[in-house]
Amino acid sequence: MPELGKTPRPLPEVDPVWTRIRQEAGAAVIDEPLMGGVFHSSILHHKTLEQALAFRLSQKLASAEMSEQILREIMDEAHASDPGLGKAARADIVATYERDPACNRFMKPLLYFKGFQAVQAYRIAHWLCLQGRSDFASLIQMRVSEVFGVDIHPGARIGQGIMIDHAHSIVIGETAVVGDNVSMLHSVTLGGTGKQDGDRHPKIGNGVLIGAGAKVLGNIRVGDCARIAAGSVVLEDVPPRSTVAGVPARVVGEAGCAQPSLTMDHLLRGEI
Repeated sequence: MPELGKTPRPLPEVDPVWTRIRQEAGAAVIDEPLMGGVFHSSILHHKTLEQALAFRLSQKLASAEMSEQILREIMDEAHASDPGLGKAARADIVATYERDPACNRFMKPLLYFKGFQAVQAYRIAHWLCLQGRSDFASLIQMRVSEVFGVDIHPGARIGQGIMIDHAHSIVIGETAVVGDNVSMLHSVTLGGTGKQDGDRHPKIGNGVLIGAGAKVLGNIRVGDCARIAAGSVVLEDVPPRSTVAGVPARVVGEAGCAQPSLTMDHLLRGEI
């Protein structure tokens, strides 16, 4: 109990995701001392996950056209303006750790996984887009595509708890919407079907699993907790909690579980 007449000291903020990342980095310095500079510069020198993200992404995306310093300042500004960016990044780290068997430490997405890095850079570009700074947003989109092989339009709306495994050749269009707790693999396209303007891209519900190479095209809706099989071409609405497969895709059964994006089960067991 604080003494009468004295203002109690504020409790320190608890950030379990960032605390764990720093602990892992400290252990990694001992295990792999030749990479100590990477662990210190990317993690241990920073007070917050937001600062570490700005440093790591600005390093990756800097070019002759845009310096690392300017990119880092923009990213710091975005995180200071919108705390939701850091919240989403933490949810994405946990999602990747829980769903990707190759991710055995929280620090791995921050340091090594281009799917996670591309989504966090998209979040900055989307923030810029909302500020009316479309040219800067487009520049970041271009650099993300060049560096990571992931092309997400800054106008797209993407939730949190997102896991993109391998992530190569991901394309997400301008009016696409992706809900919370969605998982997708490489070569997924959320695209249009022509050159028309307006609302022309898919709307992906919460808890959806999209298999490798799947193409979801047009202003269609994929219901919550649905499952899209690898290589499918989806041209029509997908009912919630169903599995679709084929070219063109058709409903072949139920999703098989409450949230396919969490189990990451891509096998079709007698549905076709």
